[in-house]
Amino acid sequence: MDLKSHEGRDLGHSAWTTIDQPMLAGFAALTGDDHWIHVDTARAAAEMRGGRTISHGLLVLSLGPRLQRQIYTIRRRGKGLNYGYDRLRFVAPVPVESRVRLALALIAVAPHPMGARIVTRQTFEIEGAERPAVAAEHILLVANA
Repeated sequence: MDLKSHEGRDLGHSAWTTIDQPMLAGFAALTGDDHWIHVDTARAAAEMRGGRTISHGLLVLSLGPRLQRQIYTIRRRGKGLNYGYDRLRFVAPVPVESRVRLALALIAVAPHPMGARIVTRQTFEIEGAERPAVAAEHILLVANA
């Protein structure tokens, strides 16, 4: 199916993914963002609303490529490059042991010297919450196959 024909439409949702403490610890070790709100479970129990650590916003955002593959794939393509994000907002905290999923909408597909410029709206929803965790417009450049 031609991706352009889906422009302006919701593409669907990924499966739910649990954000657990080992994931937070690994992300903290990898990035150096070891602020206590992410990694110190004892202090979070005493000082955080809800008594739990919260996910790094960038960790949630980084789940985009994995979760996006559950929603759509481009069968005939060359290399793909993450070109960036527009209107990126960390809307609500994600307490540890929460489940998140990606809601994806196709905003635009346009020609690009490399091949195509694809813009999607990524909304990372928190199970049972009214507000999303993260909202952003993702820009992907894809070379023709």
